[in-house]
Amino acid sequence: MSSSYGENLKLTIFGQSHSTAIGMTLEGIPAGHCIDMEALKKFMTRRAPGGASWSTPRKEADLPEFLGGIVDDTTCGAPLAAIIHNTNTRSSDYEELRRIPRPGHADLTAQIKYGGFQDVSGGGHFSGRLTAPMCIAGGICRQLLEKEGISVMARVLSVGGISDEGDFSEPLDDKLFPVVSDERGQMMKELIDTVRAEGDSVGGVIECVVTGLPAGIGDPMFDGMENRIAQIVFGIPAVKGIEFGAGFEVARRKGSENNDPYRVTDGKIVAESNNAGGVLGGITNGMPLVFRAAFKPTPSIAKEQKSVDMKSFQNEILEVKGRHDPCIVVRAVPVVEAAAAIACYDALLSRKKEI
Repeated sequence: MSSSYGENLKLTIFGQSHSTAIGMTLEGIPAGHCIDMEALKKFMTRRAPGGASWSTPRKEADLPEFLGGIVDDTTCGAPLAAIIHNTNTRSSDYEELRRIPRPGHADLTAQIKYGGFQDVSGGGHFSGRLTAPMCIAGGICRQLLEKEGISVMARVLSVGGISDEGDFSEPLDDKLFPVVSDERGQMMKELIDTVRAEGDSVGGVIECVVTGLPAGIGDPMFDGMENRIAQIVFGIPAVKGIEFGAGFEVARRKGSENNDPYRVTDGKIVAESNNAGGVLGGITNGMPLVFRAAFKPTPSIAKEQKSVDMKSFQNEILEVKGRHDPCIVVRAVPVVEAAAAIACYDALLSRKKEI
């Protein structure tokens, strides 16, 4: 399985949803950086399950145990290695999936590729549970970027057809439901409660903004900032689309409407708008890097669904058991931040080698 990412950093994620532990190794972090473990714990808690009505009832503390790479909370130059113990598993909920695949999940494709040897419990290595170790790496990279004056923040932009409102200019780390408009957030929560009661689920969009990135980071063609970010963001289960800056809206505009005019301000070249989302030719231009990721509704729903028996080749009706989020989007906000932080720090290290 391809579970590694990075050029200067090398992130590898291992484990399965119901294995003894899940974890990550992260090579390439320079020595001498003090890691705020309390801040990392707080970051991990934002993703952890079991905290609210829009989350799965499965409760996991998601506290990382570092096995190497850090001494007295300071990076020592060796590869970082950390695990998270799985403590609240119910593998029996998934036995039926060895025969009957869940629509919208990787059960069928995993069966075809791995011939029945894949771990089906909790979705195995395909599970969103694997985003927890990504948040260990991302939480660390986010701290290192902050030391460089670079901020990574994300919000719930929409759930179903309900969109957030207001100027997204400050991190929302302290909000349990990370939106700018609490009124809109309440409407989203009510929608999530409604679909949960119906045995259904709902999708949404997360917007991420990176400020403070200097111009000149990234490369043309295949190593552009959009490429780097898209690769790791698509490693988050349930992401089905990504757009940068004005995104797909640009297809409906004229060039005169979409181009970002330049001006000299305080001796610096700046753009008057940011339809480009902070990236041109794959390279940062000094404006905020802005992207949005679309998340599909949680495939595991309580409603009956049509499926098949992979052994008898008979049609079946499936009623999914287990504990699942009615909306993935809220808990995925720190995961998107983690992915962006890893990609940006990796690209920043490339730039430092060039200078």
